[in-house]
Amino acid sequence: MATYAIGDVHGCFDTLQRLLRRIQYDRGQDRLWLVGDLVNRGPRSLGVLRWAVEEEDRIVVTLGNHDLHLLGRAWGVAPAKGRDTLDEVLAAADRDDLLEWLRRRPLLHCDSDCVLVHAGLFPAWSVDKAARLAREVEARLRSDTAPELVAAVEKKTPERWKGGLEGIERARTALAGFARLRTIDEEGRMCAEFSGPPREAPKGCKPWFEIPGRKSAGARVVFGHWAALGFWREDGVTALDTGCAWGRELTALRLDDEKVFQEPAVEARRGW
Repeated sequence: MATYAIGDVHGCFDTLQRLLRRIQYDRGQDRLWLVGDLVNRGPRSLGVLRWAVEEEDRIVVTLGNHDLHLLGRAWGVAPAKGRDTLDEVLAAADRDDLLEWLRRRPLLHCDSDCVLVHAGLFPAWSVDKAARLAREVEARLRSDTAPELVAAVEKKTPERWKGGLEGIERARTALAGFARLRTIDEEGRMCAEFSGPPREAPKGCKPWFEIPGRKSAGARVVFGHWAALGFWREDGVTALDTGCAWGRELTALRLDDEKVFQEPAVEARRGW
């Protein structure tokens, strides 16, 4: 039995299936952890979602910003974007069941000393604090107030975590951290619009995992979201978004022994 963490799939269903063959995934024995962003950009988001639902308890999926965008599109609180490839999902006969499954995915998954999250953790969060916040926000995402929360996160404001946050502001800021965090400025605010490589970050902006005194230091954190960072592993932090939807690779990390597997994006050769 092995556990594999897999980077952002983004609707690249054929590449995902090739990667699973490469790692010799055994549905009866192995477990998969997916960092989120199952959908969008690639051509087969519907296929990825249906596959994920069928895997049942063999997989863990944390919610990513593109997954939240799909929910926002379905709820009418998020506008279509130029590179969206979500129409097939939104028109599917089983869309309601798929979206209900998606909205019930966790924002954070912890197993022993390993933490799975889509984007990152604010430096002020310990793993225990992040887990408690994740449960709070997940409850909102499964309630009637979910559209309001998703609409707020779509705006990409430069959120800053601080003590005393309450209500929708607390939930919005926490969700932004879990789903959109890359870099943080000297005042603790997300550099919300920056998505490039760390060396090109605006002055004063640093990767969230390089902030001195980060309270989640010491835990093993696995995340995606940052395609321009690519595969990166240092000081217990591993990034797995290797830009499959941009024509690069889809990456799996075998958590048991840290072995890395990569599959070139087949969709790129077909014009995606």
